[in-house]
This record gives sequence, structure tokens and C-alpha cells, in this order.
Amino acid sequence: MHNEQYFSKLQRVQELLVTTVLGDIPTLILGTKLRNLGYRSIFAQIGSPVYIQNGVEFNGTSCIEIGSGAYIFKGVRMDARGDKNNRIHLGNRVAIERNVDIGSLEDTCIYIDEDTFIGPSVCIEGPGDIKIGKHCLIAAHSGIFANNHNFADPMEPIKSQGVTRKGIVIEDDCWLGHGVTVLDGVTIGKGSVIGAGAVVNRDIPPFSVAVGIPARVIKNRIGKDLSITSS
Repeated sequence: MHNEQYFSKLQRVQELLVTTVLGDIPTLILGTKLRNLGYRSIFAQIGSPVYIQNGVEFNGTSCIEIGSGAYIFKGVRMDARGDKNNRIHLGNRVAIERNVDIGSLEDTCIYIDEDTFIGPSVCIEGPGDIKIGKHCLIAAHSGIFANNHNFADPMEPIKSQGVTRKGIVIEDDCWLGHGVTVLDGVTIGKGSVIGAGAVVNRDIPPFSVAVGIPARVIKNRIGKDLSITSS
């Protein structure tokens, strides 16, 4: 146990040294190339090449995997600390725009498959597992939250009542518009489109168009429009 704690602290010191020295070197003076080389000593896996701008914050790099051709822009925060089984995986050619926050808490896998685009200021948070498929488009200011707070006891603080963590799956080729919120326990089927501002709190079948709060399916992309009725 003491050896594990010592090794964990040693990893953290190494991570801080490498990211502090290399993390803020501007792109114009070979910052991306130096990070591409130097980060190989601290990440679980990193492809070649990767493009990581200056000003990106990484925590728990021994649990982070980045595929070849990935782009990570300024202001991104990726936090995999909290459990040795945590994993954050970015597939080949994933693009993570500015100010995205990706965080796992406890025994959590956040998996973003290849050729997916995550827009600016998106929040992707465990502790439930999150799987985002290939060729997805997640627009700016969306939130994907794989947890729910328990609040059954009005006499006890909500923060003391724990959380549920069912997990979220967004299948291949989905487009989430600006400001979409996806709640815990949801699967969004392949090829679906979620309109701007929608709150997804139930499963969405494949090739659906869904809008509203809560999100309702109004159309099937390979069929006819559906009648809109209040639920």
C-alpha cells in the first residue's frame, strides 16, 4: 500500500514537471512538437503526431490515451485523477475545441471514438462511463453528465446522499446542437440529431431527430415525420 502511494506521488511529480515545462510553450516556437515528444513519458498512450496547443491542463496522464492526429486546443482541461482504473481515451483524429472540460472521478471510462468533434466549452463528466462514437459532432456549450444526485431525504444535505451512475452512450454519427444537455442513463442511437437546447433524459432511437425539454422525437431520418403530441 505504501509503495503504491509512493509510486502515485512520484508519477504526479513527474507529470507536474513535464506539463509545467512544456505546457505553455507557444506553438510558434515549436511548442506542439516538443509536447508531442515530451508527453510520451507521462501519458498511458499518445499517437503520432498529435497537436496539443499551449494552455491545456492535464491531470492523471497515466490514465489518458490520445490517438494519432488528435487536436486539443487552448483552455481544455482533462482530469483522470481519483482512481487507478480511470481512463480517458481520445481516438484517432478527435478534435477537442477550446475550454472543453472532461473529467472522470472514480473507476470511470470516458471514451471518445475516432473522427469526433467536441465544440468549445463542452462539459463531459463522470463518474458514470461515457461512450461517444465515431464521426460525432457535439456543438458548443453542451453538457454530458453521467451521474445523478440522490435527494430522497429532505433532512440530509443532498451532497451527502450519494449519486447514481448508469452511464451514457452516444452512438456513431450523431449531431448534438448548441447547448444540448444529456443526462445519466441515456443512449442516443446511431445517426441521430438533437436540436439546440434540448434536454435528453430518455433513450433516443437510431436515426431520430429530437427537440425540446425534455427531448421528443419529431422525425425519423429514414422515414416520415412523426406527429408531435404532448406527453
